[in-house]
Amino acid sequence: MPVTWRGRTRRAALDTLVGVAIAAGALLSIVLFVTTAYFIVIAVIGLGFLALPYCTRAVRWLADLNRRAAARSGVPVERPYRPEPEEIEKDIVGWMRRCKWILTDPATWRDLLWLLLNCVVGLVGFVPAGLLYYAGEGLFLACGLWKPVADGGQGRWYASVTVDSWPAAFAAGLLALVVLTGWVLLSPLVLQGYAYFVRFLLGPTRQSRLASRVQHLSETRSGALDIQAAELRRIERDLHDGAQARLVSLGLQLGAVDRKMAQDPEEARRMLRQARTSSVQALSELRDLVRGIHPPVLAERGLADALRALGLASPLQATVVADLPGGLPDPVESAVYFAVSELLTNVLKHADAQHVEIVAWYAEGTLHARVTDDGHGGADATAGSGLEGIRRRLASFDGGLEIDSPRGGPTVIKMELPCALSSPKTSSS
Repeated sequence: MPVTWRGRTRRAALDTLVGVAIAAGALLSIVLFVTTAYFIVIAVIGLGFLALPYCTRAVRWLADLNRRAAARSGVPVERPYRPEPEEIEKDIVGWMRRCKWILTDPATWRDLLWLLLNCVVGLVGFVPAGLLYYAGEGLFLACGLWKPVADGGQGRWYASVTVDSWPAAFAAGLLALVVLTGWVLLSPLVLQGYAYFVRFLLGPTRQSRLASRVQHLSETRSGALDIQAAELRRIERDLHDGAQARLVSLGLQLGAVDRKMAQDPEEARRMLRQARTSSVQALSELRDLVRGIHPPVLAERGLADALRALGLASPLQATVVADLPGGLPDPVESAVYFAVSELLTNVLKHADAQHVEIVAWYAEGTLHARVTDDGHGGADATAGSGLEGIRRRLASFDGGLEIDSPRGGPTVIKMELPCALSSPKTSSS
């Protein structure tokens, strides 16, 4: 869709405001650089550690604002900071540990370098405002404000034109329109250039990306092991409390039948009927257990049909739209299937919804799924609704869970799992 001049002008006006904020931040950078450098120096010799975390927090706040401004210009910048150590003591020892964590983080020193350079580079944020001011000055002169100046004895100089007559004012107006056009076209470019400067200094380096990746893999590996252990405990509990107990009872019933066969054949037949009922129930529980490990419909017909089966089995009015290729990895399909199944259970229990929509598609190496309901909203991953467990399960595959659930609804939960397609599955006869 082509961008109109009205849209460009609106964008330039917003860029002007953002640019002024960036330039104001550049002036603040001078204060933060001097203050932070001072406390770092005296922290090294044993003083200043009390104020260093507060200074660092202010620096990172300003850096985050500039990252947001860069993202607005189409240059996303990730936060490169190392995670804060867990369980830091709330005493002098913990405060010293926090200072050590700050000083050993390479991003702290890159922030300091950015503050120093931003004192100068950040002033480019004034360029859009300067262009707009200069264009406005020319237009005001062209509207007749040159006359009071010319009555004083000399004309006003504007863009190589001495404005002391109406023809000169007209020429100044044309030049002002050129400057205004330059303001509309150059403002986004100025901010985009500054955004690349921000990404160069405030973005993560290759080493910090690698360290963050290692930590993420360590956390997801731990989460995957916890999930696996929980699944094994669930299977063991279901076997012990369900099928195993019924099979033990079946064995006892058959032993009693054997003893009753010669003495009371009619009672033996009644006990055999009970034993048959127990065997059917045990078989049903074993099937449910297998279905909970890997549903047959998922293994036989793939994720798309398995999601449709979930929609048909739900008491809610469910709409399922699934556009998925064959050859998705089995663990990924299983993770999405159980995540959607648990989300439907949550909707039924907590959302007071009437309709739910399930959409799944594959694009650019990522499997996407979205579950939307018309309930009262307010879903929270920290409220014990099972959403945090789904998030951990997806994180094991480098996946993510995004929750949009305002009070009053609707609730939209999106899942993304990066995966590569394998060869299409073939069913065996």
